[in-house]
Amino acid sequence: MSTTESERLRGLLEPLVSAKELDLEEIEVSRAGRRRVLRVVVDSDDGVELDTCAELSRTISETLDATDAMGEGEYVLEVSSPGAERPLTEHRHYVRAVGRLAGLTLHDGGELVARILGVDDEGLDLEVPGVKGRKPTARRVAFGDIAKARVEIEFNRKDKKEEEA
Repeated sequence: MSTTESERLRGLLEPLVSAKELDLEEIEVSRAGRRRVLRVVVDSDDGVELDTCAELSRTISETLDATDAMGEGEYVLEVSSPGAERPLTEHRHYVRAVGRLAGLTLHDGGELVARILGVDDEGLDLEVPGVKGRKPTARRVAFGDIAKARVEIEFNRKDKKEEEA
């Protein structure tokens, strides 16, 4: 997708997404045979419900059909949330991941799996799980030291709602 096409789509879709109190995380246009596929990824501090994605999909579809933003050819529209193992690339992603386990790849080549306890403008406060019965340890990692980060799937993780109850 060209930068111009990306900017045009972002300019068209951002207000629609914002109206639903969501953040537009990603727009991707790719080919699937003769059709083009437009993937729109949205998120919020509280996550995204399926009904919200469906409503937003209808709104986006109506808007795209009323303009020539996707051109004359057929296209498939997919509206979704980032998913369980979302990459952490923006400050707000880290804030939303507080309490979650994250896998970090550091610029020095090190790798780390730890729970995000806090986020500020400079970096993360982490809790590194203990190994073989040892207690967890605290660690501070600056954003500048992080090459890649991704939320890890946890099957036994306590939900925020359970913790608040």
